[in-house]
Amino acid sequence: MEKRTKENPWVLKTPPLSSEYTMHFDEKDGKEILVCTVGKTVLHYDARCIQDLYTMLQAHGDWMLLGSADEQKEAKPDTIEAWARSSDNPIGGWYGLKKGLRGRFGMYLPPLMEELGVAEVEHNKRNNRMRSI
Repeated sequence: MEKRTKENPWVLKTPPLSSEYTMHFDEKDGKEILVCTVGKTVLHYDARCIQDLYTMLQAHGDWMLLGSADEQKEAKPDTIEAWARSSDNPIGGWYGLKKGLRGRFGMYLPPLMEELGVAEVEHNKRNNRMRSI
């Protein structure tokens, strides 16, 4: 997998193709992270989420709703967002690392997975799904 940097980030669009944002790898506190920049908002995700999400989607074997939600809102059950917060995922909780901005996994990670060629993502106005390739 290509390791994009701040100087050469991925330029992505949200699943509904309504907003553009960037993602790149960095390191924080000795941990590899994904930095997601949406306008002036900067979110951080544990970089292990890429492989973990792919593995989960492979095991799931079918389409799965994204269910994107802010950290303060409850994630809809059986969605990518709920999985990214679950104590049952491989890291035992949130992949989002910045308190107050830990949500929106279901909005920003699926397009990266699609760009990496490991997942297919729907691009409807709402209720989008993804599956592994």
